Amino acid sequence: MRANPLGKILYLYRKQHFKLAKKKKGRSGSTLVNLAAFVIVIAGVMAAQGIITTTLLALFIGIICVQPVLWLYKRKVNHTLAVVIVLTGIMVLFFGLGAILGQSFNSFANDAPLYGAKLREIMNNTLDSLARLGIHVDNRSWEQKIDPGKIMNYTASILSELGGIMSNAFLIFFIVMFLLLERASLRLKAKVIARYYHTNNLRVMTTIGESIRGYLGLKTIISLITGVLIWLWLLIFDIDYALLWGMVAFLLNYIPNIGSIIAGVPAVLFALVQAGPAGAGWATLGYVVVNMVVGNIIEPRMMGKNMGLSTLIVFLSLIFWGFVLGTVGMFLSVPLTMVFKILLEQNPKTRWISILLGSEKEAKELYAHPHKAAEVE
Repeated sequence: MRANPLGKILYLYRKQHFKLAKKKKGRSGSTLVNLAAFVIVIAGVMAAQGIITTTLLALFIGIICVQPVLWLYKRKVNHTLAVVIVLTGIMVLFFGLGAILGQSFNSFANDAPLYGAKLREIMNNTLDSLARLGIHVDNRSWEQKIDPGKIMNYTASILSELGGIMSNAFLIFFIVMFLLLERASLRLKAKVIARYYHTNNLRVMTTIGESIRGYLGLKTIISLITGVLIWLWLLIFDIDYALLWGMVAFLLNYIPNIGSIIAGVPAVLFALVQAGPAGAGWATLGYVVVNMVVGNIIEPRMMGKNMGLSTLIVFLSLIFWGFVLGTVGMFLSVPLTMVFKILLEQNPKTRWISILLGSEKEAKELYAHPHKAAEVE
């Protein structure tokens, strides 16, 4: 009996269709499982936010401190002594920074009633001018909304939360100390793992360390330049608490995109209270000029390829890490995203995500030289 060719074709088609449907269903199920796992991990990180942010700060500080320890070690300083010297410098810096900020905030709190009276006077004059133009606004509602404490509230809350994290200074100190003391041991262990298990862990760890150290080191220098320039500018125009606003500009410059805005708004408003519209105008001009020069000229030249992230990804990472880890996440959003980008590069299945996170320049290089994408194995 001859086989029916049409029936055979239909049988093969149904068999292949069943396989493809099963495979597609498996992929869909795997995607849902991965998504669910991601949500669970994020929820766990948010639940343990306190200890995680403290540990992350310690790890990043430790990575930065490796370079000066190596510099001292190469100049014949004992490794343990080099670690002690560097840690002593870090502690002096932190406590000095905290003392300056604390003194400035206390002084500001004492003068707040005076600034409140001046602000109400400016507000009443403004409302009277609007009333003459036929625009009537309820005085009481504006008096409740405009207050020196409320104007400073958002900036102060960020600094307060960071200060709360730094209250764990001794825990951070010990983590950094043990990390630096065991640096050679950790490197040796990574070499053993790479040799006997044929992994590239050592290269990946080295790349992550160099990227974070390069970014945070240069960002610290850039933030310091920004803070000093803001301090000098406000000092020239005799704006009160110029040192405080310079310190705020230095700290919040670590937050990408919006940090300089958060730092500038309260300073300009208090310049308005103290020196009037002219003082506020000069303060605004100073912040605009400093941030344009630093952000568009100095920072791009100093940073170079140390970030390797697109502007959109930098902003989205700020939102994401700020949501997950709070204020510390906003400060560490760029280095954390850089770490994940480097890790995603190592797996061919996730390398496309790394390309999406990267800059346009990197994408152009990979497009022009496809073999470079295959080199990262």
